[in-house]
Amino acid sequence: ITNQFMPRLWRSRSYLYPPMVFIARQIAKAERILVADSSPPYSICEYNLNFPEKVKKKVHYVGHFAESPAAASSPRSDLERLIEDAEFGYWMRTGNKSTNDGTGKKYTEVFGQDEMRNERRLVSHARDDPTINRVLDRDGREYTIRDAYERRVDWIQIDVGFLTEQEKNTVLNICMYAVVNGSHTVLGEIIGGKQRPVIGMPVYDEHTNQIRWAEERGLGVLARNPKEMLEGIKKIRQEQGAFRDRLEEFARNFDGGGARRTAEIAVEVLEAKR
Repeated sequence: ITNQFMPRLWRSRSYLYPPMVFIARQIAKAERILVADSSPPYSICEYNLNFPEKVKKKVHYVGHFAESPAAASSPRSDLERLIEDAEFGYWMRTGNKSTNDGTGKKYTEVFGQDEMRNERRLVSHARDDPTINRVLDRDGREYTIRDAYERRVDWIQIDVGFLTEQEKNTVLNICMYAVVNGSHTVLGEIIGGKQRPVIGMPVYDEHTNQIRWAEERGLGVLARNPKEMLEGIKKIRQEQGAFRDRLEEFARNFDGGGARRTAEIAVEVLEAKR
C-alpha cells in the first residue's frame, strides 16, 4: 500500500537514487500494489509513481485515505466565532520538530513582507500547547482568543497550537486558501474533500511533485520562496472563480474511500490464503 514508487528527485538530487531503486524493487515483488489515491488522471501522487509496464498489471488504485470530518456536534468555540465572517488564509505547520520549525521560519519571513500587512491568516502549529494560542491585531497588540472574540478585535493573525477536529473542519470550510507543505494526505483532504486551493511550500521532493501536479491542473500554486508565495496569494485572489470551477470538477472525480477499500482487499487476500 503506497503512494510512491519512483518519485522524481528535485532538491535531494542523486544521492537518494540508489535507496529509492532498492525500495521500488521490493515493492515490485508484491502480488498486489495498492495505490492510496484516485485512479488516473485524478491521482495526486502521479509524479511519485512512474511504474514500469511490467509492474502496472499488479497496480490497483483504491482511493485516497483522506477522511471526511464529522459534522459539528459541540457548541462553537470562541475561535470559530472569531473567524466566522472573516476572509483569511489557513497556514498549516506539520511534521516533526525540525520540519515544523523550518516551515514556521518560512512563514514568518513571508509575514514580514509589506504585501502581508492586510492579509489575514490563521496559523496552526500542530502542537498540543495552549501557550501558543494568541491573536494579533493590525497594530501588533496581542490578545487571547476569548478576549479577541469578546472585544471584536480586528485581527490580522491567529496562532493556534492545536485545532480540534470541529475547529479544523470549520477553518477548512471557510478559508480562502490553505498553505501546506504538500503531503499527500493533506492535499487530498483540502483539494478533494474541501475544494480549497492550496499554496504549497514543499519540504521534500515528493511534496514538490504533488504540488507541481496540482499547479499544472489549476488546483493550487507552487511557492518555493516568499516572492512566489505572495504571487500565489495574488493569483488565487484574482482567479477565485476559475479555481473554484476546477476544484469542483476535481472533487466530483475524487475517490476518498481508500481506507475502507484497502481493508476489504486485505480481508479478501487473507481469506484466499486460508
